[in-house]
Amino acid sequence: MDYISTRGGGNAVSAARAIIKGLATDGGLFVPQTIPSIDKDFIQSLLNLSYQERAKKVLSLYLTDFTNQEINDCVENAYGNNKFDTDKVVPTVQVEDNNYLLELWHGPTSAFKDMALQLLPQFISTSLKKLGDKNELVILVATSGDTGKAALDGFKDVPQTKIIVFYPQEGVSKIQRLQMLTQEGNNVAVVAVQGNFDDAQSGVKQIFNDTSYNELLAQKGFQLSSANSINWGRLLPQIVYYFSSYADLINMSKIKLGDKVNFTVPTGNFGDILAGFYAKCMGLPVNRLICASNANNVLTDFLTTGTYDKNREFFKTISPSMDILISSNLERLLYHMTKDTEKVKQWMQQLQQDGKYTVDDATLKAIQETFCAGYLNDTDTMDCIKSVYAKDKYVADTHTAVAWQVAQDYTAKTNETIPMVILSTASPYKFNDSVLTALGENIADKDEFALLDKLAQINKDPIPQGLAKLKTAPILHNKVCEKQHMINSVSEFLNI
Repeated sequence: MDYISTRGGGNAVSAARAIIKGLATDGGLFVPQTIPSIDKDFIQSLLNLSYQERAKKVLSLYLTDFTNQEINDCVENAYGNNKFDTDKVVPTVQVEDNNYLLELWHGPTSAFKDMALQLLPQFISTSLKKLGDKNELVILVATSGDTGKAALDGFKDVPQTKIIVFYPQEGVSKIQRLQMLTQEGNNVAVVAVQGNFDDAQSGVKQIFNDTSYNELLAQKGFQLSSANSINWGRLLPQIVYYFSSYADLINMSKIKLGDKVNFTVPTGNFGDILAGFYAKCMGLPVNRLICASNANNVLTDFLTTGTYDKNREFFKTISPSMDILISSNLERLLYHMTKDTEKVKQWMQQLQQDGKYTVDDATLKAIQETFCAGYLNDTDTMDCIKSVYAKDKYVADTHTAVAWQVAQDYTAKTNETIPMVILSTASPYKFNDSVLTALGENIADKDEFALLDKLAQINKDPIPQGLAKLKTAPILHNKVCEKQHMINSVSEFLNI
């Protein structure tokens, strides 16, 4: 299977080459030329398998240039070696009635990003060997919180790679910031950007698209790539857990093979929910994909009206991983809905020039057949955390709470009886101040580690080891830059 650009430029490339490049030459995103299709027998074959074995079966459909042994090694290195605190890796948990949580935060950095960012470095390392590339790969990352730490942890000391993470100086939680600033590794750098996430992401894209700078890097033996969800190798692993959750529901006798399921996804850059779209296109019985946003509800408006308009107030919320106004992966959906690279190119040019675009009626109708959307402000998010704990004794993080309430709103509006799987994307310990406040606890004069201990008295799950260790970990990174000087930070890191 080969991969092409959403904007129509360049030639088709192998999976390995798409993963190494990250971004297509014309600035577009790589997408599979065809989406593989599966049948009921394929889903049936997953039922008695471990998560690792399920992953190998799904991934092999897209990584046709990888050998079975290469896929096996990638998956075992990513999800084995006791990196996750449960043997199930991503358990599906029934919380109440027809509502289930897919817990994606049992990995080393306590966020769903681990599912992709433990595997992406393995894909990249394998791809470099397959292609015989000698250049050192420089991974550029813009993060709204969780991606940064997960990428740093995944790429730490991986041969032939360096990684530099940019995060908005005031746009991440205290725990997220500590996770990044204490990161060990001889090939890592962390830089705070004076701006918001969109500033950091736009800066990274500009570096990728700076032809003369990329030529300079090549002369020095470096090649840029991405660990953000614009990289196909980052998005691909996320398809797996939709299949795995469906198999779990069959094993739990909650559905029969062929029954449809809804998924609600807390959404920022549109990668996680897009993975569900690929799963549906492959043949997984998905009814609806419900996009849950916070006050930065640009996606809610787009999925409702067909107009994407980032020209709006930016809110710093208690669910910072969704504090995004430019959802990069939406470009992939637009391609699959239209198969028209010229249209996609025009919309992306309009977004860059005017900050907005409007899709045609046919495209909007096609999108709305699968997607719907809702959003939640911070006050309602806190109320949701409180009510879910009161009713179910389940402690949800802020992002999960947004998705939970949007899912309940959808069910109330439609009166559907279809099972609802809500993607739980982070441990509540990563956002302990907001969670404890929502639960009515006094957090005044308590530092992050006192808050961790306080939450542990309420939560059935213990403090993740990676977070507990932060208390004594030294600060190793303290660089700050203005958004227009991000390229200088890269040069400084690479000594060029």
